[in-house]
This record gives sequence, C-alpha cells and structure tokens, in this order.
Amino acid sequence: MTTAPNVDAQGSGRLSDEARQLIEDNVPLVRHVLYQVATHYPRHADREELAQAAALGLVEAAARFDAARGVPFERWASVRVRGAIVDAVRALDFAPRSLRAAARETDTARQAVQARLGRVPTATEIAEEMGISTRELHDLESKLHRALVLSLDAPCGEDDGDPLTLGDNLVESSDVDPAHILEERELSRYLGDALQLLPDRLRTVISGYFLEGRTSSDIAQELGVTESRVSQMRSEALGLMRAGLSAQFGADQAPAQAPAPASSKAAYRQAAYASALAAQSSYAARLSRLPAQRVAPAAEQWSADLGQISVSA
Repeated sequence: MTTAPNVDAQGSGRLSDEARQLIEDNVPLVRHVLYQVATHYPRHADREELAQAAALGLVEAAARFDAARGVPFERWASVRVRGAIVDAVRALDFAPRSLRAAARETDTARQAVQARLGRVPTATEIAEEMGISTRELHDLESKLHRALVLSLDAPCGEDDGDPLTLGDNLVESSDVDPAHILEERELSRYLGDALQLLPDRLRTVISGYFLEGRTSSDIAQELGVTESRVSQMRSEALGLMRAGLSAQFGADQAPAQAPAPASSKAAYRQAAYASALAAQSSYAARLSRLPAQRVAPAAEQWSADLGQISVSA
C-alpha cells in the first residue's frame, strides 16, 4: 500500500513531524493566497469558510509534499491552497460553471467596449462585441441576476455610529402587531363600504368634501342647494356612518356621545344602514387586499330602502 510522503506508513493517517513543521512554518501562506484571490470572491462565499478550505489545502499539501521532486514547498502549497479555495467556491455556488464563464465573458466585453469608446457602453454595443443578439444578452443578464446571492450579514453602512447589515435594512425594526394590521385593514374596508352605501346626495357631499378637496360652495352648486344645507348633509352623513360603524364593532354609545334618533323614521334609517353595512362584505373579504366586489343582494335591498326613506335634500 502506498502512502503520502509525509503520512506514517501504519495507515493511521497521522501527519509526520516534518509535515507538521511545514504547516506551522507556512501558516502565513494561507492568508497570502487568500488576499491574492480576494477580488475573485463571489458575493455569496463566506470568507471564513474559504479560509478553512485554504487551511485544509495547506494540510493536504504538507501531507503530499515530496522534497525529492525538487519543487519548493511554498510553490507546491500555493497551488494546493488555491485549488482548495476554488473547490470550496464551486461547492458553495449553485449556478453552473457555464453561467459563471458567460458572466466573465460579458464583463470582458463590457470593459473592452468601454475602453475603446471612453464611456459606458450600451447593451447593443456589448452584444455586438460578444457576437450575440441584444435579446440573448438580456436573457443572460437575467440568469446572472437570478444567480446572484447576497449575505444578510454583509455590512452596508452605519446608523448613528452603529454598523448596519443588509438584513437590518430588509427587516422592519419596529415591532408590528399582526392583529393591529388586520384591525386597520378591516376598519378601512368598513369605511369604504359605509361610503358606498350612503344615499347618492350624501355620498356626493362626503366624497367631494373629504376625498376630492372640494369646497362647500362647489358641492352646493352641483346639488342645487345652499351651503348651509351642504353642512347639514355632511353632519347627517357622518352621523349615519358613525352609527353604522359603531354597530359593526359593538360599541355602546352613551346618549351624551350620540343623541338618540328624534323619530322612528330616523331610527329605522340607522338600523337599515347598519344592516346594509354588515351585509356589504364578508369578514374574509374585509381582511384581504382584494378590490371590493359588487354589493351583496341583501345590501342592495337595504340601500334601496335607504334611498326611499332618505330625508329630502
């Protein structure tokens, strides 16, 4: 059985004293080779992992070194260490080697055209330099972007003197309560439903005043009423919406906060509006980000009733 020159012949795999001495004497060589190839590191490669691979390459070089061949150990070890780093990079890279070769070819063509023209080249000029079509170049660059891997621990600036990583910029630093987000989403959908269910003239007042930034005089001119009547209609619509929303959330309103309806007609109107609002959309629809669907049949009937009993404006 043949063994490496600097491994004992008993088959235990232990390094000889000479090999250990070579490793101890040439530890700085690992760092030197790493610095040499630093510019060629892919972004997804962890330097510490590559340093470990380089150290193992030094151990393998010491185990297989044969002084009788007349090659200095430093030269032999440099080749083995560099090869170990390359193997580690390939193991970490999920993109095929052909894609990496195409990336180097693209960079070479870009640099050549830029040096010749003295400016940043266009995609068409790079494609012509490579002898491919612009579409093929775009497809290649798209594949390269998909193969790009970034470390979330990579430094990317500072915040008040504290170092920031890429992960710090991607993750929301403040604590967000999911329940709070759902409540806001449901309330927003309720508000949209409440506006949609208002009688036409009241909806025109609320939309124009709060959403379109129109003045009371503009709205009054459109509806053919006085500005004071527009103010009354705005208060009427807001009261109706407030009562409808309170009914959905089960809020108990004290008489001092919400005056009782003055007539059975107004009471029925508020009850009809609240029922229509409850039937307007489902719970799942209110929590989703999908656009509002058509009014539910029950809500359509309540809306029609509201229009019939609406106070004349």
